[in-house]
Amino acid sequence: MREEMGNGFLHHGVATPVSNHRGTAATVDGDGRNVVLLWLYDHRGCYALLQIDAGTGESLEVPVPFDPGGDCPFASILSTRNRFYTHFNSHFCEYDPAAREFTFHHRTVPQMAMGMTEDDDGRIWLASYPDSGVACFDPAVRAFRDYGHVYHQNWRQYQRTVAADDSGWIYFAVGNTSSQIVALEPDGGEARPLLAEEERHQGSAHVYRDEDGRVYGQARAGDEANWLRLYRGEAEAIGRHEDRRPKAIIAGSQGLFHRDFPDGAKLLVCDTVEKRMVVEDASGSRSEMSFEYTSEGAHIMGLAAAPDGTICGGTAFPMRFFRYDPAGDEWTNRESFGQWNTVRATADRFFVGGYGGGFLLEWDPARDWVDTEKGDESGNPRWWTQCSPAINRPHCLLATADGRRVVLGGTPGYGYTGGGLLIWDRAAKEGKLLEHTELVPEQAPHSLVELPGGQVLVGMTVAPGTGGEQKAERAEMAIVDLEEGAVTWRGVVLEGVSSYTDMSRGPDGLVLGFADSARMFAFDPGARQVVQELDVEAQLGRTCGQQGPRVFVTGPAGERFALLRRGVAEIVDEGEGPDRFGIRMRAESPVPIGPGGDHLDGRVYFGSGSHVYSWGVSG
Repeated sequence: MREEMGNGFLHHGVATPVSNHRGTAATVDGDGRNVVLLWLYDHRGCYALLQIDAGTGESLEVPVPFDPGGDCPFASILSTRNRFYTHFNSHFCEYDPAAREFTFHHRTVPQMAMGMTEDDDGRIWLASYPDSGVACFDPAVRAFRDYGHVYHQNWRQYQRTVAADDSGWIYFAVGNTSSQIVALEPDGGEARPLLAEEERHQGSAHVYRDEDGRVYGQARAGDEANWLRLYRGEAEAIGRHEDRRPKAIIAGSQGLFHRDFPDGAKLLVCDTVEKRMVVEDASGSRSEMSFEYTSEGAHIMGLAAAPDGTICGGTAFPMRFFRYDPAGDEWTNRESFGQWNTVRATADRFFVGGYGGGFLLEWDPARDWVDTEKGDESGNPRWWTQCSPAINRPHCLLATADGRRVVLGGTPGYGYTGGGLLIWDRAAKEGKLLEHTELVPEQAPHSLVELPGGQVLVGMTVAPGTGGEQKAERAEMAIVDLEEGAVTWRGVVLEGVSSYTDMSRGPDGLVLGFADSARMFAFDPGARQVVQELDVEAQLGRTCGQQGPRVFVTGPAGERFALLRRGVAEIVDEGEGPDRFGIRMRAESPVPIGPGGDHLDGRVYFGSGSHVYSWGVSG
């Protein structure tokens, strides 16, 4: 499987060579045969529509009619006219299973639909992230209208539910920083929020269309005591709403899985990993079949050298564990518990900080793999704890040199601002979670490095949780005493920084780091000041990146390597003076370096898209 790439680089293959669905619907084709439609997603984005014959497993893969740009569906709808619609990368599209082709597509304002619906006249509506764009397609006359962005906030909005009343007014629910319901009059395009500021809540609102022709909504999804009746652009508070009769509309999020064929058969399983489908007919008889499709593989979140001499990590969509054995040039791929955002190894363990929920796992590669279950001590990897909403997307993970503690940090849950830091005591099997108010208010940990005396240096980010509001302007650093679980110092050390991308211990007690993937610096923790700064972006380009970036790699002879998008660079120590540290490119990579990596047996491993590569240090 190894492939020589030149300049010391090797290609080792695709970590997870399968795709994920982003919406699946059971329906019929033009001959009345049962078919399954699903949006195929790999590291490139949603690249095709897969149509599978539910009787034979024969499949047709139809490329999307525009560049996916790494984007993918977060909502789709199967219409009453039997067309499958979605909207992503600022493009709306229609797929016709009878024609077996895309029959319409149109560019829109950015970016992707979070909710879609069909009105009583058969028109398809969408509301889009991040700035509440609205668009409408009338399939009867093939007319498309882009209303543009109709509701503005200073944070990225999610519009998970959309509904139309029988007068034609459109309503969509907004989250997650502060809920809202927006009504839009379809002819003139006037849009207006229906919730007063004091009625809004952290989280998302909710709307649905009822059989009575009205739309019903909640200012906070799940609040059963406070329903609103929405009609002709007006909202009426009605308290509890027990007699709910939702209109049947086949629409949903990226997890849409519509099982029911028109003839009463059901789609029980459609597994893109195993390429396996199970269909139950109206009499209860089941048939199983396989299907095929092409894939360039799921994107890699991060990788590290495990204690057993292999390269391990996780991929997203689907969420999988991978293990590459360089000695045998062999791959292992398994279902993982969640998304392995950031990984870190010690002499005998492999730790994982994962999304969602900010969970912590510990894996012992010397023992047999046992699928992880939350709260089950027999799992290997073992689930220890989770930290949501303080940590939802981990960005940094550290195991202390004495083996006693694991420290995990990251950005918070959807709609929140300010992330937490978990200090996990392995012997006591318990941890302390510091909220952002105890660290740096309205900021989140993004990088970590261990300091002498049981302390860690934390590099923060001003980025909020997904869909949250940025409230801080300048990222700070903080020093945390692990025994006390408290901040002993914090401050701004570099102006104009949004995130401290990654940090590593340097010589003479200094810390080396990168800020905003562009600026390299040397920081003196004792003096609490930056002693040198370099504009690496201007010289060599930006660093690699991912939610857990792993920019720094230590070489076999103690070399300090930094993984840049362009290649592997080495940080040079001149020993003294204000310009002590330099950086030079050691090897231009034949592919863009994405998720950062690790050193193993004289080679630096890294990810690019769905692929794993390495570079020989002596090459």
